[in-house]
Amino acid sequence: MTSEAVFTERRAPLTRERVLQAAVELADRDGIEALSMRKLGKELGVEGMALYRHVRGKEELLDGIVDAVVGEIRTPRGGTDWKADMRALALGARTVMLRHPWAPRVLVDRKEIGPATLGHIDAVLGILSAGGFSIDMAHHALHVLGSRILGFTQDPFNDSADPRPSPEAAVQQAKALAVHFPNVGELALAATHEGALGGCDDDFEFDFSLDLILDGLDRKRQSA
Repeated sequence: MTSEAVFTERRAPLTRERVLQAAVELADRDGIEALSMRKLGKELGVEGMALYRHVRGKEELLDGIVDAVVGEIRTPRGGTDWKADMRALALGARTVMLRHPWAPRVLVDRKEIGPATLGHIDAVLGILSAGGFSIDMAHHALHVLGSRILGFTQDPFNDSADPRPSPEAAVQQAKALAVHFPNVGELALAATHEGALGGCDDDFEFDFSLDLILDGLDRKRQSA
C-alpha cells in the first residue's frame, strides 16, 4: 500500500458503523478487556474524543458492538419445517459466537436491546409461530433457545488439556480414576476419547443438546 493510500485510508470519514466494526475487531484480537475509547481511537488513527460524535461513551459502545455481532446471525429463508429452520439458525448463531467469544458475557450485561437483537428475537418468534407455537409457548421457547443459541450455556468441564496422554497412559489414568470414582472411570474407559475423559467433540455435543431441546419443544407443542 502506498503512503498516499495509507493517508487516504486514515482520513476516511468516521461513521458509527466503522467505529463499531473497529471495536469488534479490537475485542476479537485483544479481548474485550482491552477495549477502551483511547485504544479504539488509536486503532482508527484519531483522537479518542473524536469517537464521541458517534458513540456517547463506553457503555453505548458495548451496546453497539454486541448488537453488531448479533446482526451477523443470518435468518434462514422460511421453510415448512420449523425445526430445520431453528436448527439452521442455531448453528449459524454458534458460528458467530465462536468467532466473537467475548460477546455472550457482554450481551448478558446489556440493558439496552439494539435493532439487530430485536430482529433476531423477532425471527426466532416468527419461526416458532410458523411452526404452530402459541405466543405463550413461543415466549418460553425463546428463553430456552436463547440461552443455548447465544452461548450463555457453556460446557462446565474444561477438556482442553494439552498435551494429551498416550492411549496406554490414558487407560492407566482411567483405571486409577475408577478406584475412587467408578462411574467416571467407566465413562473414561468407554468414551471415544483415546481412553481418556476429555477431548469431546464440541460440535457433536452442541448438535446433540440442540436436538434434545428442539425435540422436547416439539413434544410440548404437540401436547398443548
